[in-house]
Amino acid sequence: MTSFHKHILNTPSELVVDSLKGLAYLNPSIALDEQHRVIYQRNQREGTVALISGGGSGHEPAHASFVGTGILSAAVAGSVFASPNISQIRRAINIVSSSPSNKGVLLVVKNYTGDVLHFGLASEQHRASSQGHKTDVRVVIVGDDVSVGRTQGGLRTRGNDISLQNCRGLAYSGATIDQVESLANMVANNVATFGVPGTKPGSSYLNADELELGMGIHNEPGHTRLRPYPPAKELVATMLESITSTIETDPERGFLSHGLKKDGKDEVVLLVNNLGAVSQLELGVIVKEAIAWLRNKKFIVKRVLSGTYMTSLNMPGYSLTILLLPRGGSPDSKIASATEILDLLDAPSDAPGWIWYSKNDLSHIDVSPAPPFEDLELEERGQVCIRPSNSGAFVAAIERAANALIAAEPEITKQDTIAGDGDAGLTLKAGAEGILRATKDQRIRGVNIISDLRVVSEVVDATMGGTSGALYSIYFSALTSALRRVTEASPETDYANLDVWASAAKEALKALYQYTLARPPSRTLIDPLAAFTLALQSPSSESFPHAVEEARKAAEQTRTLEARAGRGAYVNQQALTESRVPDPGAWGVWIILNALLVR
Repeated sequence: MTSFHKHILNTPSELVVDSLKGLAYLNPSIALDEQHRVIYQRNQREGTVALISGGGSGHEPAHASFVGTGILSAAVAGSVFASPNISQIRRAINIVSSSPSNKGVLLVVKNYTGDVLHFGLASEQHRASSQGHKTDVRVVIVGDDVSVGRTQGGLRTRGNDISLQNCRGLAYSGATIDQVESLANMVANNVATFGVPGTKPGSSYLNADELELGMGIHNEPGHTRLRPYPPAKELVATMLESITSTIETDPERGFLSHGLKKDGKDEVVLLVNNLGAVSQLELGVIVKEAIAWLRNKKFIVKRVLSGTYMTSLNMPGYSLTILLLPRGGSPDSKIASATEILDLLDAPSDAPGWIWYSKNDLSHIDVSPAPPFEDLELEERGQVCIRPSNSGAFVAAIERAANALIAAEPEITKQDTIAGDGDAGLTLKAGAEGILRATKDQRIRGVNIISDLRVVSEVVDATMGGTSGALYSIYFSALTSALRRVTEASPETDYANLDVWASAAKEALKALYQYTLARPPSRTLIDPLAAFTLALQSPSSESFPHAVEEARKAAEQTRTLEARAGRGAYVNQQALTESRVPDPGAWGVWIILNALLVR
């Protein structure tokens, strides 16, 4: 995972306030106290407990984007990675407690020294002030990061988002401050988080292929380094093992031990949090692996939340949070049952940072694939048949071409990093590997060229993707159709000789021209393909080797051509011609044709 190194801002001193102003524009129901950097609800709900949280900026959407109906009454923003000061926090307390019917204020604080000290001192100063007798201010500290063992001082925090939503939901119901505080403490004692940020090359003490288990959201050291970066499945398993450990299995952690039974009846809520630079594509993999691990270990997954909740600017990494729901009859269930907690979690919120998720029990959801689709056309029932002159040589030639593309991947990738977007080599390799699987599985058998080329077209379409995948697939489909027409027009044609191939190739190129504007010389794969097809039309036993040579010349010529189509057209043309690299797509076509040639 990579990270964007440059930040978009006016000046560093204006960054936080500018961002808060932007947030206030997004949500008309909130307002900004610019001097104290406090975001708050314009209309505080009467007769309820108010919730305040906050901390250093740089963790957005936390905390300011959680201000809104159903979550926070106000949030206090410090400078980047720095706690807000006492006057800021006291201003937030005064704002949310201004209503005569206010039932108190609960400060939900992350377990970082600066936050704990400043929020704690602000609450103490408020109690000592003239307003202290009017508003009951309490503090709940959330420390859920199990990567920090007991001997290191216990829990840091990463994800107090679940705590916030549950507390605010209860507060909105008109509960007393005692009830809201009890719920907050109960949830905080049953939530555990583990994070694995990656690293931006050159900006950390970690190498680019390393990660540190449990590294904090301010780059605090974790407890174990891993190198190389493990697959998602292994990494997720390691994280969840730590989160769900018991005192017996891990004396340093086991923070959920008091309620965790591991008897197949533990009910949990899973939160997958993007620390800033993980793509949605990758986040989906993490969600899938986490649910698979939990199900395999017989946990009952009641809810899954996934998205960007608590970041560290644009840190490449993620965290997993587990909320263990109380069992019936347990001391915690007397504060709130599992059903009540889920109802509070599912309560609607208009806070822009709170991400939609399904309010359904996931324990019964099956995402297994649909039944396979049967393509009757591939069953060769009543199909026209045209044989290769030598079945074994035909399949061998296809495998040679595929292996040649795989071997050429580094070369083509290097070319494409200069002449395109860098993926041409891997795209061709993926198609080649798909073809080899098809020959191994006997889907390509060398019995009927028409059937085999149809399989080639479908495999290429399924495995390559992108523009080149589509062009190859169209070409092979058109080649298949052309061979069928030749066979139907001349039933006496039993096998494909050179004349049959030449005629079919000409028709296939003509069909391809309907879907691309590229014409030679264009610095695209069309150049060697057109040169090959034209040379193949000469009535000579040496026409195939000659045609391959013409394809090579056309591919070589792309080194000096200006790109008129394809990805190369978007690259600086002067730099492209000076680089003297051939077009990667054109080079790939020549690699294939050259491998087909038996010497």
